[in-house]
Amino acid sequence: MIVHALSGASGTGKSTSAIQFAYENQIEAIIDDGLLILNGEKIAGTSAKFEKNTITAVRRAIFQDEDHRQQVLNAIKEFKVKSVLIIGTSDKMTNKIAKRLKLEPIDHIHQIEDIRSEREIHMAKFIRNTQGKHVMPIPYRQVEQNFFKRFIQRGFAIFSKNREKLGETTIVQPDFHQQMIYISKNVYVEFVKYIIGQYRVIAKIDAVHFVMKDYSQNLYITIYITSPVNYDVMEKMRGLQQVILEQFIRQFEFEPSMIKINVKGII
Repeated sequence: MIVHALSGASGTGKSTSAIQFAYENQIEAIIDDGLLILNGEKIAGTSAKFEKNTITAVRRAIFQDEDHRQQVLNAIKEFKVKSVLIIGTSDKMTNKIAKRLKLEPIDHIHQIEDIRSEREIHMAKFIRNTQGKHVMPIPYRQVEQNFFKRFIQRGFAIFSKNREKLGETTIVQPDFHQQMIYISKNVYVEFVKYIIGQYRVIAKIDAVHFVMKDYSQNLYITIYITSPVNYDVMEKMRGLQQVILEQFIRQFEFEPSMIKINVKGII
């Protein structure tokens, strides 16, 4: 069997990237948070995200329970898995999982920074910290019963470049995730207005819209510039975009996916 490992800190988007990464590297199965996933479907195991606290979640993820471990071992043999991707928060964790499931040695070790951009990682961390959302790389129907009375929603379908469906994700909020910092959308709008207010060539702010979606945060700004226009407008607008970008990274640890500035007139 060919064994791959993908390591990255919690909340960096490993599960979100897993299905696409496995497809691109011709990996049949994924082991993620206690689950064995084959062709985008859960075939064995119990997710660590069902646990009540962090300690039991970690134990579940590294297969400390003997019945759980044996169930996944049997499924690997039954389905004759020839290649697998082990996902963990560190190389130490993925090695421990490989040892418990008799998959040593790991042939290929990958880091989340190798497959996701810095912006994507920052965005994933931001969503985890402010919304408590965790992604499971299995379809909604396979977790709906287990998450009765808990936060759960459909994620998104994963497609190849040829539009072949590879799998689906489900978004959940585990019981053990209790530390969150909620930031109202109005905070971002007021923050942007404050930044623009310090920018000398802006005469008036007409509108600021901040559109928040799971992994895409788009900023739309409509402004009036000052007269006389004895400066390079394009250079100043690019400068404003850069200032907003830098301040978002500094204050919120993520950058908007898009900053669109509409110059409506001159005052």
